Amino acid sequence: MKVIDRIYDGKYKYILMIFMIILGSAISGIAFNLFIIPNKLLSGGISGIALILSYLFNINTGLMIFAFNIPVFILGYKFVDKEFIFLSLIGMASFSLWIEVFSFLRETVLVTDIMLACIYAGVLNGIGLGIVLKNRASQGGIDIIAVIFKKYFSMSIGSTSLIINIIIVVVASFITNLNLAMYTLITMYIASTVLDRIQQGFDIRKSVMIITTKEKEVAEEIFNRLVRGVTYLEGEGAYTGDRKRVIYCIVSTNQLAKLKQIVREIDENAFITVSDTAEVMGQGFKNRGI
Repeated sequence: MKVIDRIYDGKYKYILMIFMIILGSAISGIAFNLFIIPNKLLSGGISGIALILSYLFNINTGLMIFAFNIPVFILGYKFVDKEFIFLSLIGMASFSLWIEVFSFLRETVLVTDIMLACIYAGVLNGIGLGIVLKNRASQGGIDIIAVIFKKYFSMSIGSTSLIINIIIVVVASFITNLNLAMYTLITMYIASTVLDRIQQGFDIRKSVMIITTKEKEVAEEIFNRLVRGVTYLEGEGAYTGDRKRVIYCIVSTNQLAKLKQIVREIDENAFITVSDTAEVMGQGFKNRGI
């Protein structure tokens, strides 16, 4: 991991980012050609429009995705930072290219159950999108609009994309097939869930706040037995007016039970709150924020 961190922080930073963007786009391209297109499923956003036109008129899908993205990138250039737009242009262009490069996979039938095809498509496409977005880029289309919403309205990228795509698929269902539209919604839901998980990280940590009259003893045991740092927060009881120090610390999931045991051994009346923390950076945790 230290080698990867040095690469990300050094002169090869953008080379690795671009490589990961192209890789993520390739995974999405495989998902489209292996599971979405052979099963006549739809997709959200610009790729969904391109697929509908491809099904109706047998038009080149990758070329349409590229062409339809031009006005979206013009919009994004005005509202999103230039680095993101540049990297997203690479993501969109490579995704359009991979759609055509992997088109031979459309003749390969890996699964005959359309529900399984939806699941595989959602997982693969979610992984691809997640890798691209984690490297500060997108594949164009709805992704750029979703980033604008995240920047100005603090909405998650996966949720924003899902809402917009649902609207598009509902409209598209009147043009194609209602059953296929519903299967498509399943695929998009899975993709958005996987995307958010990759964005937030799989290594979920727990943030813990402990209110106890024996904060020194608890803190020392956390140091010694868990090898985790703690922070004292100044608190005051609203009813009693007593001032006290609240212990705040971050632990891994498998350390949580041990932490609770430590606190209970020292103070059975201690008050503990636990919440999920999706991403932690700093000493003892990962340092790379990409």
